[in-house]
Amino acid sequence: MIIYRKTPQLRIKRATVPEPPFWCATTIAPYSSRRGEPVAIDYLDLTASSADRLEVTVCDQIARELERASRLRDPVLIEASEFAEQIFRRGDDALVYCVREQRSTVHLVSTRGAVPRNANADAMVVIAAWPLELDRLEALFADATARQLHWGVTIPIIFPVTTELAALAQLAELAKRHGASFFAAIAIDVDPTAKSSLARSLGLGDEEETYALLFHADLEPLQIATERHLAALAEEHGMADFVIPPRFFEKSNWNAAIVLTLTAARMIAMQHEMDLAGVLARSARIIAELDKPVARIAEAASLSIVEALDEASVDIVTEWLESGHSSFVDRINRQWRLRRDYGT
Repeated sequence: MIIYRKTPQLRIKRATVPEPPFWCATTIAPYSSRRGEPVAIDYLDLTASSADRLEVTVCDQIARELERASRLRDPVLIEASEFAEQIFRRGDDALVYCVREQRSTVHLVSTRGAVPRNANADAMVVIAAWPLELDRLEALFADATARQLHWGVTIPIIFPVTTELAALAQLAELAKRHGASFFAAIAIDVDPTAKSSLARSLGLGDEEETYALLFHADLEPLQIATERHLAALAEEHGMADFVIPPRFFEKSNWNAAIVLTLTAARMIAMQHEMDLAGVLARSARIIAELDKPVARIAEAASLSIVEALDEASVDIVTEWLESGHSSFVDRINRQWRLRRDYGT
């Protein structure tokens, strides 16, 4: 049972550095976090849970609450996933405000939700493929394309539903066919209530191997392997393998920090040069918090004059500023993209 209750409260969260998977500086959440069934995903905390009864709060006056808030910093994430968006359209209301204020936005919807009606060129629509209902997802993809939106797909990694390779391959084909710009994984921490709900919905008995894996195995290696598999599928189908924030082509401090953070996260997941990965992550924070634009510093002198930056980060960001790419980052990305069925 899901009960909806209107409230004046609007959740606004701010970040000083970009964090995966959405890379946003400000988050607007017009609904309470747990609102899906039988498994509810909190896309801000990246957790999954389940309950027999859910009470979902809905912000009543989006524009008024946003006007009361302090200045929104770009990019802005509007968390409008699940069926509540079909009913109330509060995410769309928030997007109207952001468009009026010329904010760049990431607009998150999901399988049972609805794509926004009022997106502009500075909005990136992210369709989260949960639940994994391919017919419904294809309808959303087609709607996003028909509205000429900038959009892509994210897949919450939840065993055993979104770790099945055939389903992921089919989803990648659908995304590519309809023109998705990216196809990316989201790592989700699944709590025991969600695991029990999954076992019931899939009809798993406690004597089955899948049941034992779900409740008793360390699934982190499988989760990371599936993330890497999705990255490989994205490359094979000509899509980016991470959520592309709006205005990512701009050579801003925020985007430079995204490049470093994404690279560091992948190195850590692969347990590759862990010390260097930690250094890159630290440099990402320094760059995100700099008062002066890195592009101006590099043009006037060199990023090496920023004493807190390490040599590797200086080389990566300098090359990225000059060409839009980094040979080191490209090498890490090639290593990251590894199909789970490689060699079989």
